Amino acid sequence: MKIICLSENTEGASGCEAEHGLSLYIETEKHRLLLDTGASDLFAKNAEKLGIDLTAVDTVILSHGHYDHSGGIITFSKINPSARIYLRRNAGGDYYHGERYIGIDKRILNLPQLVFTDDFMEIDEELTPLQKRLAELGKIIAIICLAVCIIVTAAGILRGEPVFDMLMTGITIAIAAIPEGLPATVTIALALAVSRMLKKNALVHKLHSVETLGCASVICTDKTGTVTENKMTVCKAYCGGKEYDFSGNGYRIAGEVTCGGERINPVTEVALREALICGTLCTSASISAKSDLSTRQRGKLTADGEWTITGDPTEAALLVAAAKCGITAEKLWVNREKLDEIPFDSDTRCMTVIVREGGGKTAYTKGSVDVILKRCAFALVDGDTVPLTAARRREILEANDRMTDNALRVLALCRKNLASGSDMETGMIFLGLQGMLDPPRAEAKQAVRLCRSAHIRTVMITGDHKNTAAAVARQAGIMRGDDLVFTGEELSRMSDSQLDEVIGKTAVFARVTPADKLRIVRAFKRKGEIVTMTGDGVNDAPAIKEASIGVAMGITGTDVTKQAADVVLLDDNFATLVSAVEQGRGIYSNIRKFVRYLLSCNIGEVLTMFLGIILGMPMVLLPTQILLVNLVTDGLPAIALGVEPPDRENMKMPPRKSSESFFSG
Repeated sequence: MKIICLSENTEGASGCEAEHGLSLYIETEKHRLLLDTGASDLFAKNAEKLGIDLTAVDTVILSHGHYDHSGGIITFSKINPSARIYLRRNAGGDYYHGERYIGIDKRILNLPQLVFTDDFMEIDEELTPLQKRLAELGKIIAIICLAVCIIVTAAGILRGEPVFDMLMTGITIAIAAIPEGLPATVTIALALAVSRMLKKNALVHKLHSVETLGCASVICTDKTGTVTENKMTVCKAYCGGKEYDFSGNGYRIAGEVTCGGERINPVTEVALREALICGTLCTSASISAKSDLSTRQRGKLTADGEWTITGDPTEAALLVAAAKCGITAEKLWVNREKLDEIPFDSDTRCMTVIVREGGGKTAYTKGSVDVILKRCAFALVDGDTVPLTAARRREILEANDRMTDNALRVLALCRKNLASGSDMETGMIFLGLQGMLDPPRAEAKQAVRLCRSAHIRTVMITGDHKNTAAAVARQAGIMRGDDLVFTGEELSRMSDSQLDEVIGKTAVFARVTPADKLRIVRAFKRKGEIVTMTGDGVNDAPAIKEASIGVAMGITGTDVTKQAADVVLLDDNFATLVSAVEQGRGIYSNIRKFVRYLLSCNIGEVLTMFLGIILGMPMVLLPTQILLVNLVTDGLPAIALGVEPPDRENMKMPPRKSSESFFSG
């Protein structure tokens, strides 16, 4: 690794100007990074004097001081436009990314710093079990060849044979012992397996990862979209002390709202209406429909068909629920203007938009229940703003528990008029809860059963509420009996040794951060497990890179995650991953077959040559003849063995140990 300071005079950098910040150019095998915390263009001038090509930089990590309010980063005109730019959160400052305003102060952004921490930079790629076994096999064959050559050559010379003839004989035996077609056959077998897996929506980045999947003993999987369908449907709401039910499944247009079993007009329910408005404004998703939506009964949308969604399914579910009540984004934004947006991230667990409406500014926020309740001091009840007392907090938490126990994903919604202050972390008005159903995929349930028959542990890791995660895990068959559930907060209080004690009994990890995922992977690896980890966010990259097999989501996954992964699931489906594991077991079984076949052929050649020498016969086979025999008799049959379809019985046996030899079993 090469590190050059671009912000001050350094040895060998005469003539470079200095600035008060720190700019570093970091060059590794794979990346050219610029880490910059200065406030001027001096780093670019210094880079030019040092002969550093800034157009080759692929990643820029910023801290502060590079932004002006005219709408752009002003100090990076010489950087490659396609470079990835990451902003680091600090004590303050306004942030811009290109011409897009990001937000204000330290609350607004926590873009992925973890990707470039020491954990990520120091994760070394390990050899796969197949690579280790082939390396060991190569060493054994080399030692045997040398030993046989020495013995045969020495024995012949002692008998008075010409030295040159005996050297040729020894070399011939060595050629006979080496399976020349093995590397090509392994590569062809793996490539054909990759082709088969691609047809089943599993894209393999690294060839040897195919076989590693075959010895996976633990699969750590996301919940949303992987185990579940990722088709969110708001089916319950809690607003103003009342519980409401929404009919309609998925993104179907038709639906109605009931309270206590009676259909109601949601527009007359003030707290419900305001919660739906908040969910509609606080989103970056959108929905559209070809059907005529003008035909409406009391509290019921009667048009046929489904909405077409764009964006996050969770946000789309909020839009669909509001549309069932006649509230649409098109109508709301007629008299409103979005001033700012603070995107959701895994640390704050909420999203905020600032809207100009009615002559003032209002902040609308949605997020996890515990985060939103900490920000709220008031609640909207029967159209009035009342203090959020301890009793009301308990009622809200009880409603949240009822929803999460039924496997609903719950979001809380709140708002605040910013005329009285700009602090958006206190004094907000609680509007309500919305509970979304995201049922497990039918094929995921079957895949979990297949994993259990194959003695592979399935562990769910999610950012959702503990109760929701546990309920979905039970429905999918991941959690049974006395299996444990831990949250990220509970993990943070555990030492590594304490985590090691419970990791084998845990089926669900909820409310986890990307750093927690990394700890979980390392805990399993300390137990000797071969770990498969799935992920989609940028911050999942360290855990994916650390895992024995890293798996990225093809639909929702980020580019950084896909680059760090060994396998990409093109359909984000857990069943696809299990199918890939089955292919991995099959390919190892085939490789073991043709390795044994090739070695048995070569042993026959060695014995033939060796017995001929012992019996005093002339050289039985010349080196060119041996190579020809190997080409005809070894390659094609070995390839035929390598393309055999996986045996169904493979998924009824425990995963093989990574240290298992080709000749065991």
